[in-house]
Amino acid sequence: MDLKSLATEMLVQKLGGANDSHTAESALHELLGVGKSFNLENIVGQFTNAGGGAAEKLTSWLGDGANKAISSSEIESVIGADKVGRFATQLGLGSDEARNQLAELVPQLIDKGSRGGNLLDPANAASGLGGLVSRFFK
Repeated sequence: MDLKSLATEMLVQKLGGANDSHTAESALHELLGVGKSFNLENIVGQFTNAGGGAAEKLTSWLGDGANKAISSSEIESVIGADKVGRFATQLGLGSDEARNQLAELVPQLIDKGSRGGNLLDPANAASGLGGLVSRFFK
């Protein structure tokens, strides 16, 4: 399973099956995709460029230690209100719920898609994410 498929599955399960996988995949691709590819480099770059607390939290997700939490308003600030709004609309969520979902999902995706402070090669990220789905929903 590739990173895009796993992220889609996580989102659909997190939302309680309220959305089909095609809709969830499309929403995630618009949020995290670049052209036809889907990887975390784009969003990692956004956190890096945001600096301050956002960059510090990103460092904790990329590293192998404990992950720092991020607020829903910080997620929206880094990703952009317009993108979060489109994400919410595509999934039929309110803005607050979309931000809250992203504040949980993005750190976990980055954490499991990285090791030792660096993103994994997309081909290897899926194996690194393998146990995440079951832990994500406990």
